This record gives sequence, structure tokens and C-alpha cells, in this order.
Amino acid sequence: MAVLALGLLVGIATASAEETLRFPGTATPTQPLERLTVHGALDIPQIRPLLEDFHRRFPYVSLTYRNLTTLELNQRFLAARTPSADVLISSAMPWQYRLANDGHAQPLESVRASAWPAWARWRQELFAVTFEPIVMVYRRELAERFRAPRSHADLLALLNQHGEALKGRVVTYDPARSGAGYSYAVEEARLSPRYWELVAALGGADTVLEETTGAMLEGLKEGKYWLGYNLLGSYARDVVAANPALEMVIPDDYALITQRLVLIPHRARHPATAQRFVDYLLGERAQRILAERTALGAVHPALTGPGTANALQARLGDALRPIRLSPALLATLDDLKRRALLTRWQREFRRWQPTPASDTPGGTSAVQGTPAPLAWDHRASAAR
Repeated sequence: MAVLALGLLVGIATASAEETLRFPGTATPTQPLERLTVHGALDIPQIRPLLEDFHRRFPYVSLTYRNLTTLELNQRFLAARTPSADVLISSAMPWQYRLANDGHAQPLESVRASAWPAWARWRQELFAVTFEPIVMVYRRELAERFRAPRSHADLLALLNQHGEALKGRVVTYDPARSGAGYSYAVEEARLSPRYWELVAALGGADTVLEETTGAMLEGLKEGKYWLGYNLLGSYARDVVAANPALEMVIPDDYALITQRLVLIPHRARHPATAQRFVDYLLGERAQRILAERTALGAVHPALTGPGTANALQARLGDALRPIRLSPALLATLDDLKRRALLTRWQREFRRWQPTPASDTPGGTSAVQGTPAPLAWDHRASAAR
């Protein structure tokens, strides 16, 4: 197997770290060298098993993988005058959907693509390749002192009964600063008639608002927080497994499912190799690797057992709520709709809190003192 070169470069636009993984290809007398560049909002430890296996199968492909934030990935693609990536992989579902809807994706015409579940693809241009539940994580101290929540209804009851004792001990996404948190808020507002009661109860417990699942997990590991709500399960699973003080719960009343969406840009420099790679991702071999060697979850309908959509379906049934690939995703990028939802979210969150002096026009938002969001700012609200 070719030697891996793992380099750490300085990312453009946001000055954040960009990790690059390279697999040099080897041409043969009968097989010329091919090239492939993949841009993904997916950490290298999670995608490495897939890339290694792909390179073993196709050693003549010189493969470069760049790990970016969802915002960097989207901005870099749109800003490029010449094609910079052959494949895009991102958990920012609305952004990926908009790229495909705006004509930036080319179709994949293959048997696997045609057979891919209808709920996990849009046309033959956008494919969901992972199955990642949104979860709660709690410390054992919470379970010992109170009853550990198994559902959103349990969480609401816990906050209503013990909100005073839990002040500052609960953490969740700030939907005004996190694209992921905002997307989940949109979905839950559609799903649950009691969602706004839950937001008010979170505010009543002085819930801390963070931008990322990673920040929430750090606070939970340190004991700063006792309960985290709406964390990305694929990131939480390994942290919880390595920390006996933590437990992870997939809510059994309804469980949001987010997915990594893959597309081949219409102007991909190496379209044939890109199609080979995406077709590989849709195959049983790659999907089994996702199920068995990562925490991302497999979509493939033929796979069962731990780490698969079928296993979660068997366990939770109709409680599963995958975020749908539909035009509704575009609504999450609409300025007016976003402003209306955030205004209500902030109002409900501070329902039981004293009105701060800064709650005046031109003041600051009651949510963690951040500037009041008046318009959708892609630079400040990356999905995470």
C-alpha cells in the first residue's frame, strides 16, 4: 500500500486548520494514472478507513482529501474560478441541496445510484451516504440524582421539575450561531407541538448555548455540564465509549437523523474518477466499512446489524425522523424565515428570565449576549 502523507496546512478564508490526506497513485503499463480531489466536512479519523480501502481497490488513483469546515467547503467551491474539487461531502444538508438545486451537480448514472433509497437521494445528483442520529448525552451524576431522560418528553419533565437544580448544568446548540443548531430547531418546530415548551424550559434552566458538538462534549467530560441536548451522535459515540461517566441516549419518541450528502460538481476536473468514487460509496463494501469501522452509520438497505439504518429502524421504528431531501431544506437558508424562527426561539428561551437591559433595538441578543441576528450571515453561521 502506498505511503500516506498527512499534512497540516493553513486554511484559506477563515484561517482555520485544513487537514489534507494524500494517497499517491501508481500507473502501470495497462492502467494510466488517474487523479481525484475530494473536499469533505468530515474528520479524517472517520473517513480514513474509506479512503484507504478505495485506494487499495484503485491504486492507480492519486487521491487527495481535504478536510474543511462546512462553511469553507461551500465558500471555496462557489468562489473557485476553475474546478477545485471532484467530489463534495458535507453534513450541511441545506447548502449541499442548494448547490444541486442551482445546477452545480452532475448526475451519476449507475445501477447503484438508481437503486439507492429514494428518501436518501435527490434525482441522481445528491446522495445521503451516512445515517447519524441526533442524541442526548448525560453524566451519571444526573441519573443518580434525578431520572435520566429517554425521550424529549422526559427531558421536558426533568427541566420543569428540577430546572433550578440544573441551572447552568445543561448545554445545547445556539441556533443563532450554529447552522446545525438552527437546522435542528427548524425540524423540531415542525415535528413536535411541545417544542416551544421545551425551549422555554431550557431557558428556565439557564441552559448554556454552544456552537459545536465538540464544545458540548468537552464540557460534559469535564463535569461542567450534566446534560447535553441535540449533539451529533457520530461524534458523541466514541467520546462516550471512552468515558465511563457519560451515557448517550437516542430519544425514543422522535430522533432526528442527519446525513452526509455527496455530489459530483458539474465542472469536476476528473468526472469519470469522481463517478467511480461516489459509486464506491454507494456499494455494500464501503457502507459496511461505515457501519463497522466508523460512527457514521450505513444507509445501504441490504445491511443490518450495529451501525446501520436498518438496525436503528428495527429499534426505534417510526420514531426515526431523517431530515428529508426536499425543497424544504432551502427554507432554512431564507433570511425572513430564519429571522422569524430565531425571534420566536429567543422569546421562548427567555420566557422565564428577567428582561435584560440590552433588549432594545440595536442592542444585543438575549442568547449568550451575541449580536442580535438580523439577517442570514453565511460567514458567521456555518453548520457544524
